[in-house]
Amino acid sequence: MALLNFRPKEAPAAPHAPGIDTLLEDFSIEVMPRTAEKIEDFRDHLPQGTRVYIAHIDGTEIDDMVATARRLRDEGFEPMPHFPARSIAGPATLADMVRRYQAEAGVTQGLILAGGIATPRGEYHSSMQLLETGFFDDAGFTRIHVAGHPEGNRDIDPDGGDAEVMAALKWKQDFANRSDAEFAIATQFAFEAGPVLAWADRLAAAGITMPVHLGIAGPAKLQTLIKFAIACGVGPSLSVLQKRARDVSKLLLPFEPVDVLSDLAAAKAEGRGRNIERIHFFPLGGIKTNAAFAADHGGRAPAPVALA
Repeated sequence: MALLNFRPKEAPAAPHAPGIDTLLEDFSIEVMPRTAEKIEDFRDHLPQGTRVYIAHIDGTEIDDMVATARRLRDEGFEPMPHFPARSIAGPATLADMVRRYQAEAGVTQGLILAGGIATPRGEYHSSMQLLETGFFDDAGFTRIHVAGHPEGNRDIDPDGGDAEVMAALKWKQDFANRSDAEFAIATQFAFEAGPVLAWADRLAAAGITMPVHLGIAGPAKLQTLIKFAIACGVGPSLSVLQKRARDVSKLLLPFEPVDVLSDLAAAKAEGRGRNIERIHFFPLGGIKTNAAFAADHGGRAPAPVALA
């Protein structure tokens, strides 16, 4: 009996809080082409079959995106590239992206989002417009994720509320109900469980049944997390980092998301946050560091592939 693609851990996993291992089952993680280049072999760090989002930052060449997707596929992972509406010039560009991802990397999953630039490159300005093209259904995409903002998004709701964001999610839920693809909500990262759980409850009350893949920032220096949190518009849970920053003795120490994951695990054990299905990591302190954290806290172990 031969075993393939199985790399045992070099050291035993560190103790972790109860319930985190279940929460981290089938976690996903995000990379960019330039960060992926720093990883010699993803199989040394991530469980086989892990879903790996490929962030499409404006200006990134499609050749680099497709090459990263192909590499991940070849190494045994499930690539999920971003499709940022505001960076896509028009239908011909979108069709070519979908065709190349499928033909060259076997991609059948995508995160459809508006994108981070203020001025669209072409005629698309929202994820809903991309979905309405029908390209993803016609291409047989089996899984589509859309963006979620547990603490709001002032680009969409300048008053600090969530009326427009919730209306968009209701539209996407209706679209998901008509689609053959599996839909889920992939969220911005947060640092505190309370606001996330309250948001999840509001989704359920509004009839939004798409499962939530909750964004969590991986271990990183506190200064790094604060910088990214402010740039990405993280809301009330930013206070968790600001409070820690006031303690000079902790300022230079890595910040790990143990508390938020423990609180989420405890809440789910009590029956709350049932629509939170998976954890999606933003590896702001590096892919290797994040992957090691996930493994040490009970993330799904690599599965051996047996040949008779």
